[in-house]
This record gives sequence, structure tokens and C-alpha cells, in this order.
Amino acid sequence: MTAPVLVFGWGNPSRGDDALGPLFVEAVEAMALPGVECLTDFQLQVEHALDLKGRERVLFVDASATAPAPYSIDRIEPARDESFTTHAVSPPAILQVYREIEGEPPPPCWLMAIRGAAWELGTPLAAGARQNLMAALDGFRHWLHRPL
Repeated sequence: MTAPVLVFGWGNPSRGDDALGPLFVEAVEAMALPGVECLTDFQLQVEHALDLKGRERVLFVDASATAPAPYSIDRIEPARDESFTTHAVSPPAILQVYREIEGEPPPPCWLMAIRGAAWELGTPLAAGARQNLMAALDGFRHWLHRPL
């Protein structure tokens, strides 16, 4: 049975604050929330469109150098963009792929961008990024119980 809620984070844990997406998912997974499935990867790929099937809502989570601190959360819609044919696909492009292969709109989806600042290989998560992560987890609890 497919869980109604999917939390999908991506990033490279070896590149400082780029670990925010996977760390967020790890924290949500530790909450053991009923009806919530968690997935992580290094980057989004077109195949991830299949992970949306049967969901009631989806939260994509990534680190961002440009999001307002501590995080932003925005509803996203399907869109074909230049990432559609690359190895690193955008969340709106994933939704577009879903719409094309399933012939129906994707479930309601949001993108949570957690503000980070340090991206060098081998650097640890910055203190500010850790604080932003904690704020984002609080925001997740509100998002989870928000009506569609």
C-alpha cells in the first residue's frame, strides 16, 4: 500500500549544507509518522515521477543558496523546463513527467527550500544551516496538518 504522504529530499551529504535535504528526510523518518513515506537521492531524475503515484500530497525538500532563511515552502505545478533532459531534473519537471505518463494531474506538491551557505566537499553542516533545518522541521509539522 502506498503511503498518502511522500517526503522526498535530495542532496549530497558530503558537500556541507547540501546535506539539508537528506538530513530533513532522516529526521522525518525518525518521527515514524503513520501514512508518511520518506525517500532520498543525490538528485531528482525522471524516474522519480513514478514515486508520486497514489499520493495525496508530496513535499520535495532541498538545500538552497537563495531561499529566504530559514526556509521557504511553495506549491509547485507541472512545467517542462530546461532540466527535463538533464541528469538533475527540477521538481516541476518531475510533475510534468508524471502528467505525461499517467495522463492525469500529479498530486498536490510543494517544494521546501532550506537555506544553506557552505557547499564545499568535505565540510560539515554549518551552524546556521542546522538552525534552518530545525525551523524547517517545525514548518513541516504545520504543512502536514494543513488542509489541501
